[in-house]
Amino acid sequence: MYPRNLLLALAAPLAVMAQQAFFASPVVDLPVPEQDLHALSETEFTTFMHPSYPKHRVRVKKTTGWCDTTGAASFTGYIDIDAHHLFFYFFESRNKPAEDPVLMWINGSSAMGLFDELGPCSIGKEEKPIHNPWSWSNNASVFFLDQPVRVGFSYADHGEKRTTSEAAVDFAAFATIFFESFTKFKGLPFHMSGESYAGRYLPEFAAALYDANTLAVTEGRTPVNLQSVIIGNGFTTMLHMCLSSYDLLCTSASVEPLLPISVCVRMKTVMPRCKKWYTASCVNSFDTINCEAAMEFCMQELFFVQGKTGRDPYDLTYPCDSPPNSEVSLCYRESENEHIESYLNRANVRKMLGVDKAVGNFSMSSGQVNMDFAMAGDLMLSSRPHTVELLERGIRVLSYVGTYDWIANWVGNLRSANELEWSGANRFRAAELREWSVQGKKAGIVKSFGPFTFATVDSASHLVPREKPEESLAMLNRWLSEKPL
Repeated sequence: MYPRNLLLALAAPLAVMAQQAFFASPVVDLPVPEQDLHALSETEFTTFMHPSYPKHRVRVKKTTGWCDTTGAASFTGYIDIDAHHLFFYFFESRNKPAEDPVLMWINGSSAMGLFDELGPCSIGKEEKPIHNPWSWSNNASVFFLDQPVRVGFSYADHGEKRTTSEAAVDFAAFATIFFESFTKFKGLPFHMSGESYAGRYLPEFAAALYDANTLAVTEGRTPVNLQSVIIGNGFTTMLHMCLSSYDLLCTSASVEPLLPISVCVRMKTVMPRCKKWYTASCVNSFDTINCEAAMEFCMQELFFVQGKTGRDPYDLTYPCDSPPNSEVSLCYRESENEHIESYLNRANVRKMLGVDKAVGNFSMSSGQVNMDFAMAGDLMLSSRPHTVELLERGIRVLSYVGTYDWIANWVGNLRSANELEWSGANRFRAAELREWSVQGKKAGIVKSFGPFTFATVDSASHLVPREKPEESLAMLNRWLSEKPL
């Protein structure tokens, strides 16, 4: 059984939940998706369907002007997949939406990424949208997807998705129907992005979409032009995060050493045992019971000692008053998101977005979906094999990490990157770590070969775009332009 504190720690920055309810807003059915998005209604949904997906539909309404005040168009809606209903926000590029790439962002409820990191607006203490000049929509059309069901404003009539593999099926359907319905964007470069547990699910989501493209070609449809996967502060595997916990807490890899020498000595001693047991039970031959036991041992000895530091696990420079004997410091600055919750719970805002009146209060505090995924064994699995297969097929992968983050830290992510076994592995490992800069100032370090790039962002925590908006946007623009960082 996984300790609850770990699951909550993984959930905290991205588990924005809403209660499920049936959606009963008015719709206008359009079986052939050829209408201009700009002609859509602002008061009711228009429903798009496609003959290749008779059990699916997309409900969309126009919401231009509520968040992006530059004049760029925006929309909200649902993708209905059988009994599952995924909510999304979509913002056209501020630059050239008919030409610019399309970017997807997922992190639990995407509202955190939208309003607190990289969207066209943030929500201030006055509970009003504030223009974000560093939005990732400056040169890309961006949709924020509440995935899986039961996060954000997404819901299910019945049934749930409890593993990444199950959720990947819904995502592949969403992406396919999105581009089939919104023909204006069909064929444009598509990039998938997210953070934290995205290190687990994004590679598998991308792999499911890549395979779905094979069906599209068979049916004579235009496949989704999948170009890259962008993972911020990704939680790759428990082993990499446990072993690198020593580096972050006992050396100067991020900040000064934070634990007593006696604790660090014990961590150093048990690291080989943790690696051997985990590798034998979770990697070489997967055994559920033994793998869970290995994870329990590694977490107790190497992971939960972070609670002794008095620091925020998402930002080691931030003081944290943990409860006595806390396993992981759960002091993430959730109070800063209270105004977002309050804004999204306002009746006029929910009506404008198209949220059903029966949906419960929007909350940043529940990690139930993350708990469900973990209890189903999802945390024991790895998407690293999917990353390998994507690289072998030329899909570019960018892994970036803020250097002050502990829970999905840069040392563990770099080791994970170096240990991937793909055709370019040796040359990637041999690649030199060099500085990358923005406006003549060092922004971090980077190494790259072929389709694979790893980069750090100096003095950033778990939420890089929030704390380093200029640097993260420069990184994104270079990546989308296929230029070296």
